[in-house]
Amino acid sequence: MQRFPMQLSPFWLPLLALFSATPSRSFVETDGNTLRVRFGFFHHVFPCSDVKSARERNWPLLFGIGWRTNLVGLVGLIGSYRNVVEIRFRSRHRVNMLVPHLRCDRLAISLKDPKTFLACLDSYRKV
Repeated sequence: MQRFPMQLSPFWLPLLALFSATPSRSFVETDGNTLRVRFGFFHHVFPCSDVKSARERNWPLLFGIGWRTNLVGLVGLIGSYRNVVEIRFRSRHRVNMLVPHLRCDRLAISLKDPKTFLACLDSYRKV
């Protein structure tokens, strides 16, 4: 099991911590079969076999920090505007956030080491 800590901006950390998004509760774990995502109160397990693609992306200031959604498939778990990775899934998953049973086919997460995470995901998809 590999764990990838999320990037949490020191500026936003006090506000994120109010909703339990602390460094110890903000991470992505994978074992090649599942992708376990935790960001404070958010917790969901995705099957790695459903990952269609993953890449680094920009996260504009307008999109904000914290638990974000556009209500049509994108869920953002953002602790920093830097090092954001977007994972696209083959199918939509129901996740519980502020909106119960929100549908998610794209997940954006800020990670401390996005390149290593992407390389890890890529190695699992090639097996």
